[in-house]
Amino acid sequence: MRAMSTATTHTDADTPHATGATPARPVIVFDGDCPFCRQQIAKIRRMDRHDVFEYVPRQAEGLEQRFPKLAEGDFNTGMRLVHVDGTIDIGADAVYGIARRVGWWRWFAWLYRVPVLKQICRAGYAWIARNRQRLGKTCDNGACKID
Repeated sequence: MRAMSTATTHTDADTPHATGATPARPVIVFDGDCPFCRQQIAKIRRMDRHDVFEYVPRQAEGLEQRFPKLAEGDFNTGMRLVHVDGTIDIGADAVYGIARRVGWWRWFAWLYRVPVLKQICRAGYAWIARNRQRLGKTCDNGACKID
């Protein structure tokens, strides 16, 4: 794991990041070692009745070869959503990209586009990312440790 600053909650659809590959469907990349993260992904999967997304833990073999741009980021800032055009959303912006496509969330996702609400959502997501080890109740191998 890289020793990078987690102070930046970074970025969004306004500043997409190109990848080396484009997937057939959007890919949600999450921390597979984090119980809280796995719980949230399980909720998203239940709402994803049409298999809109592919789900890949960041620890998956070959992930960084498939999407080289993912190697540059600090996953402590949040999940990633790799779009079919190769752009990547991070953290709250990834949640917005997911919410627009699944379940009843899509009816409220537009609220994220309201500038003040977007900033509140990003701050809330940053807090969750920093505290996910407490929210998930356990972190067996220290993967959720925040330095």
